[in-house]
Amino acid sequence: MSQSLIGVGVPRIDGVEKVTGEALYVHDLKIQGMLYAALKTSPYAHARILRIDTSRARSLPGVKAVLTGQDVPYRLGLYMIDRPLLATGKVRYYGEPVAAVAALDLDTAREAADLIEVEYEPLPVVQDVEEALREDAPLVHEDLATYSWIKGVYFPKPGTNIANHFKVRKGDIEAGFARADLIVENKFFQPQVLHMPLETHVTIARWSSGDRIKIWTSAQSPFAVRDLLSMTIGVPRSHIEVIVPYVGGGFGGKAGIHLEALVACLSRAARGRPVKLTATREEEIASLPCRQGLLSKIKTGVTREGRIIAEEIAYLWDAGAYADYGVNIGRAAGYSGVGPYEIENVKIDSYTIYTNHIFGTAYRGFGHAEFFWAIERQRDIIARKLGMDALEFRMKNLLKPGSVTITGEKIHENTGRVDKCLALVAEKIGWPLVKTEEEKAREKETGRYRGLGLAVLHKAPAMPPSTASSAIVKMNEDGSVNVLVSGIDYGQGTYTTLAQIAAERLHLPLEKVHVVWETSTETSPYDWQTVASRFTVMGGNAVIRACDDLLAQMKSLAAGILRAAEEELEFSQEEIYVRHHPDQKLAYRELAIGYTYGNGNAVGGPLIGRGRYIAQGLTFLDAETGQGRPALDWTYGAHGIEIEVDTKTGNIRVLRIVSAFDVGRVLNEMLVKGQVIGGIVQGLGTAFSEVLLYDREGRLLTRNLVDYKIPTAKDLPDVIETYFVETPQLDGPYGARGVAEHPMISITSAIGNALANATGLELYEVPLSAERVYLAWQEKA
Repeated sequence: MSQSLIGVGVPRIDGVEKVTGEALYVHDLKIQGMLYAALKTSPYAHARILRIDTSRARSLPGVKAVLTGQDVPYRLGLYMIDRPLLATGKVRYYGEPVAAVAALDLDTAREAADLIEVEYEPLPVVQDVEEALREDAPLVHEDLATYSWIKGVYFPKPGTNIANHFKVRKGDIEAGFARADLIVENKFFQPQVLHMPLETHVTIARWSSGDRIKIWTSAQSPFAVRDLLSMTIGVPRSHIEVIVPYVGGGFGGKAGIHLEALVACLSRAARGRPVKLTATREEEIASLPCRQGLLSKIKTGVTREGRIIAEEIAYLWDAGAYADYGVNIGRAAGYSGVGPYEIENVKIDSYTIYTNHIFGTAYRGFGHAEFFWAIERQRDIIARKLGMDALEFRMKNLLKPGSVTITGEKIHENTGRVDKCLALVAEKIGWPLVKTEEEKAREKETGRYRGLGLAVLHKAPAMPPSTASSAIVKMNEDGSVNVLVSGIDYGQGTYTTLAQIAAERLHLPLEKVHVVWETSTETSPYDWQTVASRFTVMGGNAVIRACDDLLAQMKSLAAGILRAAEEELEFSQEEIYVRHHPDQKLAYRELAIGYTYGNGNAVGGPLIGRGRYIAQGLTFLDAETGQGRPALDWTYGAHGIEIEVDTKTGNIRVLRIVSAFDVGRVLNEMLVKGQVIGGIVQGLGTAFSEVLLYDREGRLLTRNLVDYKIPTAKDLPDVIETYFVETPQLDGPYGARGVAEHPMISITSAIGNALANATGLELYEVPLSAERVYLAWQEKA
């Protein structure tokens, strides 16, 4: 029998195409007769639109279409339908598009956009989430009551800036605090940050006769784009085709729908000519979505023995100007909101709040990287106040088999083991850090202090209970197969893993499995969205079922040809054979498009397997208590980080990061390690440098990569070590769970904890810039 492909570190199947430049992205595409689009954006964060004069733009030679909000009176949204294609009536954030132009070339389009005259009446700006909750706060959406949203799942408060209020209630919170020996209250803050994929948003659209629309787009979720486009502009789904080729990164920023509807309307206005809109890097930063900011207020009651018995939390999410995806982030943070800890009494209020900032959307970790900054810093602070080791304190409270989550879900042996992840990390990082007197003296003399920090994490896919995936496996004449799915591999390596799964299931060499890269809603099977770290599990199960369906067809066909019962047949090495007469066999290629007897008679036909998988056992959550089952699976992990702090400059140097995750089963060690390292580095950016800054009028200041800093190769830690705990997920493909988002979660927390361990500084806001650390040290001194 050939060696199993599960767990083998197979290089990415798209690697050669990408490094050689063969892979085609929407950026590379040009359609016959294509026009180019440009945007006119707002210089105000909040202002009434008094007048738009497009006459000069329309008269410019080469201009074929000009649109304002009056021309496209549609709203976009997946969960909360609140975002116009172009600002109508007023603008709500700096950089919001107010008009769009399509012209023969890009220079003409940009010149025409500049010629559009817009008269504004500035309005009061709200930027702080606490101020946005005041009764006299300016309203970002006065007409909130008229919007559509998913009733019973999201709970906006018309007449306020609250787009959603999600609640969790477990036990008796007042009784819990009454029993506590120590109560600790703190506030923590995470600012908005950017996705910053290599490829900016780009869309080509052609609106043809009969209202037939074809879209090429750099999206994470082609079926979501089709469905939302249909809902937005009223064209039947059957009239819309969405095509997604290679995508150059997304991190959540290309989930849902963004430019597609506007570009389609530009094509319609240009009498059906295809139109291409490519966001500049500045537009990607200022006009397209970011990660939401978060202010966390947390109150924790513990016993003197170190048991957490009560926790009350308010999460105040800075959703920015629109809360389409943001309401679901607040919801997901709510039902995960105390981390992987068993706490008897819990009260969580998670508010998604409108402000005059750039609107937020899905981002790697889906809110968890943000709230874990608060949770895991709070855990360390409490441990120090108790005089207890931070590892011991966590171990006393972590979820274990038999524990009950804050939404009432019981943890089982196969759910995963966060305690094993933390124990492994603590061992490998060398916890606790013990310094000799000589080391302490040297630190004091040099101003360079070393410290260790620990942090745990968890996350489940945030998705509707009815979320589904499907797959088609089609056998070719030579016995190879094509795998068709609609989950998008935009850099995470999922297609390589799916190829391994198919090759393993079908007893094929990997080189005979081809995952079709370009996805089309016309020809590819349905998938909900490529978000939430769900596709390895759901897409993997769909591929397994499609392979099993294909094998069943082969058995049925071969049984008659080989004159054997189906249960007597086995598969191996691209052949099907009779178990007790292995020389009686058929090659896959003999069955692929039907079997032909010697006299010319033929039976069977082309072999096509189909598989599907839908989330099992998930429920809606109670509106008042949050009780229910929101999680398909939980992936747990932990980080241990060693740093050196130069108190003379405030600079933090990361010496070593040790991370462990319970992934259920490692399907491809090379890819999963790459995911972990990538997530860690992205987390370092949030920890040290990334922040969107606005002036007092709400104008964005960090509008380019000079002012907005992301990590470079020089910022990498000296050592990154990754480890995996394997507690197989019973309903996962070969026992696997997703881990795409998780490595970024709690990186900031572990660094903040290491900073406190090294220097005694308790910081409550990120980024932990050299300036912030230096000033805190000076204040302490």
